[in-house]
Amino acid sequence: MGRPRVHQAWPGRCRHAGRLPAGRGCLASHVCDPAGAELVGDGMSDPTPPSNARAGHIQDPASQRLTWNKSPKSVLVIKKMRDASLLQPFKELCTHLMEENNMIVYVEKKVLEDPAIASDESFGAVKKKFCTFREDYDDISNQIDFIICLGGDGTLLYASSLFQGSVPPVMAFHLGSLGFLTPFSFENFQSQVTQVIEGNAAVVLRSRLKVRVVKELRGKKTAVHNGLGENGSRAAGLDMDVGKQAMQYQVLNEVVIDRGPSSYLSNVDVYLDGHLITTVQGDGVIVSTPTGSTAYAAAAGASMIHPNVPAIMITPICPHSLSFRPIVVPAGVELKIMLSPEARNTAWVSFDGRKRQEIRHGDSISITTSCYPLPSICVRDPVSDWFESLAQCLHWNVRKKQAHFEEEEEEEEG
Repeated sequence: MGRPRVHQAWPGRCRHAGRLPAGRGCLASHVCDPAGAELVGDGMSDPTPPSNARAGHIQDPASQRLTWNKSPKSVLVIKKMRDASLLQPFKELCTHLMEENNMIVYVEKKVLEDPAIASDESFGAVKKKFCTFREDYDDISNQIDFIICLGGDGTLLYASSLFQGSVPPVMAFHLGSLGFLTPFSFENFQSQVTQVIEGNAAVVLRSRLKVRVVKELRGKKTAVHNGLGENGSRAAGLDMDVGKQAMQYQVLNEVVIDRGPSSYLSNVDVYLDGHLITTVQGDGVIVSTPTGSTAYAAAAGASMIHPNVPAIMITPICPHSLSFRPIVVPAGVELKIMLSPEARNTAWVSFDGRKRQEIRHGDSISITTSCYPLPSICVRDPVSDWFESLAQCLHWNVRKKQAHFEEEEEEEEG
């Protein structure tokens, strides 16, 4: 494989854990920031820091570059489903990758089952060359060098969910509705894809959350098919000795705990490194990454955090308290959320809007920063792309400018 390996470590959390076999690519920087984040290149000795990186100084995030030791050979193309407008871009991209770049292209099996694609005879020759997979059944994590997304932010979130360990670099084209996380325009896709294949691209490492949900079995047998629990989690596991069911998820945006269909307030306790810090009484609470700070958390009144900042944000949803403001905690902490003993009802949890499930008394949700960030390829650099998205997608600080005084008025006042 030509993909880089990206490993991110936090103080006291899984340092140098979960490494993949040597590949052909790397991130052309070795970063150790104050929070202990580390980027490790595959198949190489430690990459040399840029000349502007000095001991005791924080490295410029724009210096993180994607390079390949050998040319990438395989690419996963993810297309937004049920969107007819994406069929032509999808065909053009896949044809270009196969015929011009001689790439092995992976797609989901259900994409090729789309009647508009299945019935297209002109696309038949290309269609036969695809490698296909099925979500929750086929593991392609070690087969992909990089990912191309066609759609909106939800397409990128879906791509993240497919990789519960190391994630290949992601190139996301804006063909959806919002596009905050998808900076590339499809108009010049040929030259942009060529730049990525040649390794001429900046990347931003979007941290993810590692979430472990532990539930009491309560006498119910849980079906396990092909190593997956009934909710489809890849990392699901049962500990029959203690009567617990454990599931693990990698989350790019946020974990949302809410009151579900109940009319009562949600009542959940939040622990930080084993210490109770608060009880949330309201509609719920959002635990988000910096990437997720511009999503649901922003709508709930949180600040927006650049993805290079190592942090976790805790944002209440409609709290029944005038003083409960969103807070930012260090990336290296461990959060644990449980129903309060006094809670009148259960709670519900979802992960990037998926895998929604009920949380009852005795269940727990543990959240830490994952060792496996998502490397997102930039159009320019991490800082410029982020402010461009704030302006174009969220219209941040858009206001008609104040008119200046005319010269005559200034003279009269003088």
